[in-house]
Amino acid sequence: MSVAARLVTLSQGGVGGGPTQLMRLCFFDWAVCAIAGQDEPVVRTLISTCESHGPCSVFGGATYDPATAALINGTMGHALDYDDTHFDHIGHTSAVVMPAVLAVAQDQMMDLNRVLEAALVGSEAAVRVGLWLGHDHYQVGYHQTATAGAFGAVVGLARLLRLDREQTDNAIGLTATMASGLKGQFGTMGKPLNAGLAARVAVEAVTWAKAGLTSDPQGLENFAATHHGQGHESAWDDAEPWKIARISHKFHACCHGLHAMLEALAQQPIDPEAIAVVRVYTHPRWMSVCNKPDPATGLEAKFSYRQTAAMAIAGISTAAIARFSDDIASDPELRALREKVEVMSDDRLSEMQARVVLTFADGRTETREHDLDAPLSLSERETRLRAKATAVLGDARAAALWDVVSRGDLVGLFDV
Repeated sequence: MSVAARLVTLSQGGVGGGPTQLMRLCFFDWAVCAIAGQDEPVVRTLISTCESHGPCSVFGGATYDPATAALINGTMGHALDYDDTHFDHIGHTSAVVMPAVLAVAQDQMMDLNRVLEAALVGSEAAVRVGLWLGHDHYQVGYHQTATAGAFGAVVGLARLLRLDREQTDNAIGLTATMASGLKGQFGTMGKPLNAGLAARVAVEAVTWAKAGLTSDPQGLENFAATHHGQGHESAWDDAEPWKIARISHKFHACCHGLHAMLEALAQQPIDPEAIAVVRVYTHPRWMSVCNKPDPATGLEAKFSYRQTAAMAIAGISTAAIARFSDDIASDPELRALREKVEVMSDDRLSEMQARVVLTFADGRTETREHDLDAPLSLSERETRLRAKATAVLGDARAAALWDVVSRGDLVGLFDV
């Protein structure tokens, strides 16, 4: 069976027993990130180049056609790099799937329940395509959030619009000729733009396929062949019906590769004056993603083990978006503290694990570990996500957003 055929089957399959409440939390968290990111320079710059017209709202008030709304909201939701991550997918699923599905749902005047159903299917597809493409695709330099994410968004839109098999096949093929995104953009405005472009690609591909545009039926296979895809058949196993159920949410306002280390450091307070050396052990793939040793800007600090470790040890909240500023990157005390941090790879660790060995000035050592794959109940996840929303948006706005999402009110979403 071709990959496209598998994705068509997923788009038309049942969702009974699927993690629908988890998807509501994912939508809520993505909306928090988008609202918080609406004034970021990348968003303001992008909006200044787009003509406002159409039925689809973006956070901040303007309306656009579906493809442009997906582009803007997609960039907005990933601008702060505070959105959810799936480590099988090797990227951010909601960043691309949510804005694409939301834009088309607005255009078709559908409710939030339809959005969540489509987002569930699309997010699952993104994870499985990410698994199928494999680590080589990511390690060679492709941004899987944007590549696998675009295909996932197309599958979600096929579900939303009830496309037939031929239309879905064509939409997947058209996406194969447009999907893109490079890791080289990490630490720049190009990274969140990758997510917005992927969301726009999905909307355009589905719109064109629905209108009758055809494409290569082996488009996705050809994409893998030319983009270092490994074609892992294990991506399609049924041992885990919903791989999206292992989505990981961010509780620190920086690259997700840093979070296991930060959770380990947070287990007990540390006296910065007592520290001699901090050795951080992480999975090898993170060494090329979030190991900027000497960040010069707040944006670069979000991709730095040494900087964020120094912040955590100094008692500076890494959950607060405002803390990742240019001033924090140049703070002399933090720069001195980060010189004590050494980062090393350990292929015995999974991508969700970290080990931190603290050596104190008096010779004592202490080892701390954390695994982001440790179970987190739905109620615990909701509590932490709502606390994150409050920290990011304030009490009133966070409560209003939770109410709107709980009621499924798409119209009220943009009034928060």
